[in-house]
Amino acid sequence: MTDTHNTTPLLHVNDLRVFHHDGTQALDGVSFALAAGERVGVIGPNGAGKSSLLLTIMNGLHFHGNITIDGMELSRKTVDDARSRCGLVFQDADDQLFMPTLLEDVAFGPLNQRMDASAADEHARAAIAAVGLAGLEGKSAHHLSGGQKRVAAIATVLAMRVKLLLLDEPAANLDVRSRRRLIDLLAARDEAMLLASHDLDIIRRLCTRTIVLDAGKLIADGPTDAVLGDVKLLQRHGLMEAL
Repeated sequence: MTDTHNTTPLLHVNDLRVFHHDGTQALDGVSFALAAGERVGVIGPNGAGKSSLLLTIMNGLHFHGNITIDGMELSRKTVDDARSRCGLVFQDADDQLFMPTLLEDVAFGPLNQRMDASAADEHARAAIAAVGLAGLEGKSAHHLSGGQKRVAAIATVLAMRVKLLLLDEPAANLDVRSRRRLIDLLAARDEAMLLASHDLDIIRRLCTRTIVLDAGKLIADGPTDAVLGDVKLLQRHGLMEAL
């Protein structure tokens, strides 16, 4: 596990507060730090604020508080540079795939980072192959299955040069083989990860540390084995059925 006490945080979130348009609070005073290369799981019941947290780190939602990414405080002036350090996989893959072909979808991010066309094509093809979709480069996302769309969305961020992967339910809609491939693929990556999921097994396999959110509040933050081994905590926050 990365020692966050002796390492300058790659991501620092301080007193993060986010409100929905109807005035309800999505995040309520959330604070934590994440070191370079560290893998942190984010768990909680539906509506806990997991997706809101990931979107806010990308400046996708208006927020109060402070977010610092790679030493850069997130603001209107720094948003493009800060975002370029992160790759977000949306919960709904259809929000991520919009180009005419899979290859263009996956190359979009690298090109947006000003990678030259040849390198962007190479990175995109490698990412597509890594998620098991080689041969489908010319297909439209509309013609992919739900599971294929999910890993295609993941390929769009793996093709980029980022320091932090923000993954929202990355294993959703995947069959057993694709899920195993994804776990092996993510386990071999060097980027830091903030992985939000209801799938406690994938959190246990990939994350050394886990955060629990409920009703927008940070309830627990500790080693994954300790958090997932706390049956009463999990039951209290709707993450495990009471026996």
